[in-house]
Amino acid sequence: MHRPLLERLFHQAVAQAQPALAVERHLPAPPKGRTIVVGAGKASAQMARAFEQAWPGDLTGLVVTRYGYAERCERIEIIEAAHPVPDAAGEAAALRLLEMVSGLTADDLVVALISGGGSSLLPAPAPGLTLADEQAINRALLASGAPIGVMNLIRNQFSTIKGGRLALAAAPARVATLVVSDVPGDDPALVASGPTLPLAGGRAEAQRLAALYRIELPDMAARLLASQDNLPPAAEDPAFAGNSVTTIASAALSLEAAAELARANGFEAAILSDSIEGEARDVAQVHAALAREIVLRDRPFRKPIVLLSGGETTVTLRGKGRGGRNGEFLLALAIALDGVAGVSALAGDTDGIDGSEDNAGAFVDGNTARRMREAGIDPQATLADNDAYGAFAAIGDLFVTGPTGTNVNDFRAIAIG
Repeated sequence: MHRPLLERLFHQAVAQAQPALAVERHLPAPPKGRTIVVGAGKASAQMARAFEQAWPGDLTGLVVTRYGYAERCERIEIIEAAHPVPDAAGEAAALRLLEMVSGLTADDLVVALISGGGSSLLPAPAPGLTLADEQAINRALLASGAPIGVMNLIRNQFSTIKGGRLALAAAPARVATLVVSDVPGDDPALVASGPTLPLAGGRAEAQRLAALYRIELPDMAARLLASQDNLPPAAEDPAFAGNSVTTIASAALSLEAAAELARANGFEAAILSDSIEGEARDVAQVHAALAREIVLRDRPFRKPIVLLSGGETTVTLRGKGRGGRNGEFLLALAIALDGVAGVSALAGDTDGIDGSEDNAGAFVDGNTARRMREAGIDPQATLADNDAYGAFAAIGDLFVTGPTGTNVNDFRAIAIG
């Protein structure tokens, strides 16, 4: 019913987070010496292109992005690697980044262009571990249902580049980090596991959380976690003293832009939160309950209204289906809103890819579950199998955008007419 409006809201949110304008507004002061650009993430190639076009002096650099996300740059090399499970191309890129920042002086400047997805794109196994170990660690983390902060703290224990180690390798050069945030709360140290920023929480906390979320680590990784080897650097390390970090795009800014557009189209807008976490199907239940309350009783908001939210939900894998966290959210939402008139929803990943499939997300309304049943699909059984992609593909309700060039995490919009 409200599909065109929902699409425009998504694209407005994405436009607000495009690196081209955001990078230009936050250029660091030029150094006396060399300028080296490094980076990782789904938006890093677009950030690199924007930076080299805006930078007034000489520079060299290297950034790594997801396959299919590259942009043409003249002075910054772009490497593509795998996401969400790392591969050899990412490992080679991580080693080259560490080599590129070694041997610098206090007169040099390292500009780090960091965005979501960099954790998988920069595999750099700790001594004694292999790429296969890091791949197994990543799979275990993705299947655990743990929030992004927990996953990144655990990842940092097994890396030679994450958790501020790239900045340590660059010392005594000054490091200016520009971040496109995809994490709830916009803590820049959590984005891409913070290659230039130390992450709060030590080895003991990582051990506790790995046990709490029952994360099954490879044997060598479990032994390392129980030791004092390869400890992450502390925040008070003097190597970080002269560095800077700036968040140049975030979910909060994107949701505000979408809300403004909704109001211009005759809807009130309510931003529920830009940092929602939790199981995607549980988050859907809360959103659905709020939507039904508005439909039936005009509270706590009056119709017509668009409910907006962002953040990063999680999916604990129970089945063998296909789809990402936005699809899981939407399938659970469709079940909860079955038969409710006047409600339409869109959820999608702002980088254009939900999980590992080709869609950003999907559309839902009060008839979605009925249409799935008519197509021979049991929505509850499909949700139990984590096969949201198959369910929405069968009824033609996938939302496909291709790579968007940025990444400020999940975007959810529920329009109530």
